[in-house]
Amino acid sequence: MSIAVTVAALLTASMAATAEARDQIRVVGSSTVFPFATAVAERFGRLPGNKTPVVESTGSGGGLKLFCEGVGLNHPDVANASRRIKKSEVERCAKNGVADIVEVKIGYDGIVIANAKSAERFTLTLKDLFLALAKDVPSGEAGKLVANPNKTWKDVNSALPAVKIEVLGPPPTSGTRDAFAELALEGGCKTFKWIKALKKQDKKAYKKLCHTVREDGAYIEAGENDNLIVQKLEANPAALGVFGFSFLDQNADRIQGSTVNGVIPGFEDIASGDYPISRALYFYLKAAHVDRVPGLRGYLQEFTSEGAWSDDGYLADKGLIPMPEPEREDWRTQATGLASLGM
Repeated sequence: MSIAVTVAALLTASMAATAEARDQIRVVGSSTVFPFATAVAERFGRLPGNKTPVVESTGSGGGLKLFCEGVGLNHPDVANASRRIKKSEVERCAKNGVADIVEVKIGYDGIVIANAKSAERFTLTLKDLFLALAKDVPSGEAGKLVANPNKTWKDVNSALPAVKIEVLGPPPTSGTRDAFAELALEGGCKTFKWIKALKKQDKKAYKKLCHTVREDGAYIEAGENDNLIVQKLEANPAALGVFGFSFLDQNADRIQGSTVNGVIPGFEDIASGDYPISRALYFYLKAAHVDRVPGLRGYLQEFTSEGAWSDDGYLADKGLIPMPEPEREDWRTQATGLASLGM
């Protein structure tokens, strides 16, 4: 008997032996996807014979780390992510025996830069965001960098108010943080021609410069609880917060989204890509757990149903930006057919 067959047999035996130890689906991951996954879990749990899945908000990176620790009922079945799984994470999964991963794209979301409604709405560009939050910024002639000296938004752009730069946002384990660095900070970083040219010369140096957030107090890691950030923005009208559009949509009476590159974050502009900080949302499922964890296949079918993720579905009411119908159909076919991730 080969080692591979032996390992597979042991995993199967382990899952069979512990089948009665867990009769609920376990979901971990992104705080952005959390309200959507929770809504699906609650709807699924109301159907006869189903138990409501346990959904935890651990951040995309934290959730995928837990997900990739192994196969078996001691490990999560599903990982939510507000970015696509990384190659390094797929390799980590494979190293721990998590080989058949089902990728499901669920829709789109925008990352907003919001503040309290009691304050004036900010009008920002991607360049403003980079100059406000990057660890190092250009100074003078091409090629020269300095530790970020900007203390107020007016230091960044004379058209902005003389308000202290204070941005509450997610930690490095968050997919929102990854997407914000890639879409917003890098988007502003490459407006400098010499930095854009650096990408061809030294990709590692380019990414370090464009993605590294300052650590002098201007950017405050506020954890994975986006609702807590909303509360803090109300308490401090001078501060800005970074989180997914769904939280802005749900708290529109309390906070407002900043204009970015001339576009106010909204449903249609995020769906069309006109809003510059837009991204896709995903969840990942272990094929080895399907039909062994009670209800997992049904949960997958509920999440990808038209009643959930379409334009008129209940997830749109929660702030999810639906995919166009043909795209939804493609992903539903892949998901329910349990097509394994290819990277």
